[in-house]
Amino acid sequence: MKPYPKRIKKLLREYAATAYERELHRELTILERSFEQWRNGEISGGELSYRIHQYEIGPSRELYKKYNENSLAEMNVAYAIATGILNKEEVPSELLRALERALSFYEDLDARGELRKPG
Repeated sequence: MKPYPKRIKKLLREYAATAYERELHRELTILERSFEQWRNGEISGGELSYRIHQYEIGPSRELYKKYNENSLAEMNVAYAIATGILNKEEVPSELLRALERALSFYEDLDARGELRKPG
């Protein structure tokens, strides 16, 4: 992470945590559908267990690694803004200014159709 002032570092941590929670919510919602299928008798307990395991070694692990590496907070928050995980309007202008280069990177990718969206 660049040497940002304390206020910006704090905002980066806060908004990275918000983005993490939103992405985690999306993935848990998918997993929750498997529990519904199990309760309705549509899948077996073994299949549910397999899906839980796949969640743990896949999305859960990837999101944890992504959002718990502080050196990547700048890029993670910029990505979250560029992909709509975070609404630009909810992010303080001082943080948006600090993220100008990272946001430009993702906006350029998006303009070329090369930005991989979550989910």
